[in-house]
Amino acid sequence: MSTDSTAGTTTVGTAPLRVHLVRPLLTAGVVVVVLGAVMAVASALTPPDTAAVWAPFLGAVLAVVVLRLAGPALERLATRLDPRPTSPYAALAAAGARTSAESLEAALAGLAQVLADGTRARRASIWLALDHGLVPAEADPARPEVLVPDLAALLARPEVDHAVPVRTGDELRAVLVLEKPGQAVTPADRRLVRDVAAGAGLLVRGARLNARLAARVQRADDLGRELTESRRRLTRARDAERRRLVTELAHVTTDRLEALRAALAEAGAALDSDDPAPAGPALARALEGLEDLIDRFRVIVRGVYPTVLTAQGPVGALEEMAADLPRATTVVGRLTERLAWEVESGLYYVAAAALTHLASCAGEGPVEAVLTHEGGQLAVRVGAVVSGGPEVVDALRAAVSEDADRLAALGGRLHVERDHERLQMVASVPDDLEPVVESSPQDRG
Repeated sequence: MSTDSTAGTTTVGTAPLRVHLVRPLLTAGVVVVVLGAVMAVASALTPPDTAAVWAPFLGAVLAVVVLRLAGPALERLATRLDPRPTSPYAALAAAGARTSAESLEAALAGLAQVLADGTRARRASIWLALDHGLVPAEADPARPEVLVPDLAALLARPEVDHAVPVRTGDELRAVLVLEKPGQAVTPADRRLVRDVAAGAGLLVRGARLNARLAARVQRADDLGRELTESRRRLTRARDAERRRLVTELAHVTTDRLEALRAALAEAGAALDSDDPAPAGPALARALEGLEDLIDRFRVIVRGVYPTVLTAQGPVGALEEMAADLPRATTVVGRLTERLAWEVESGLYYVAAAALTHLASCAGEGPVEAVLTHEGGQLAVRVGAVVSGGPEVVDALRAAVSEDADRLAALGGRLHVERDHERLQMVASVPDDLEPVVESSPQDRG
């Protein structure tokens, strides 16, 4: 395997042109054979003087027909007899002709074929240098099947026997690669590839720009679909939260308001009667029911918008919520810095839903929540020993499904698993919600 790093500055060499006589000789041979056959047949069938008049014209017509019909076969034979049909200049001329007549992709394919024919290589290929690495010119730049991070990694590939970078100044634009297993890379091969690389800079630059544009268009399409799906998930999350609030408010207020109304009605009836003594106990019951109703409203409000979450972060908010759970609960973790409200609240709500569900399940030991912040991810692991069969896993998934949609809209992930008797949920969300598309230094330039 060899490489030549001078292609970015080397001018086209002055290698002498080779005179190729194989194709003209084959064409002349076909014409002579056809003319000779026609003259022999004409002389045998007609007098020689008459045959000399019309036989050459008939022979010329038949020679044209034979050359037209046998053209592809003669071309293959000529290529086999003279497998080096190009010089560096002929290669550049062929590439230029393809560029003017065909697309850039076809021009690159033609240039690779010219290199393969001119060097007797099994295969020649062109690798374009894009923002994310080197990809074959024929690959889809948005989703390449083969991606090489840099030139060193490309040179380390076992099939690469010779490589010449195409540069503009210090910027790598492409790499011309030869694959010649079991054959030597001759000085003539090196000169051909180097000279073609030196003259193909404009072609490669256009193909590289097209590939980068195609990759960014595909990325924009992917982001558009991701945005649409995120909005759909947020809509589902808002609808689910609205239904949950309506259900909780109905559950909290219906019975308590009915009891408060009954106590006030009893007190009013007692005050209107001749014996107002029962009004006192009735008003006491009404006051007790009103305080209970206010406490329940505070619990609901704390679940919707916990003020401690704003003041102390998700650890403090989960500790406050855990104090009201029916099962012993421990919250472990300490965040070194406060993060965006969307990040902290997204993780808090899914952790709170998991804690609430696991605290209501039968099992031994406390429910545990562990929060961590590392590697650009804010994560929480909520687990407990839970009695029951495989259905407990589905129940926990259902309990956190609404909050999982909110987490997914923020780019987070969630999964539920069970290890023997311990059931746990692991959720994470990126700690930075900056835009995912940034302009490259070349774009800013």
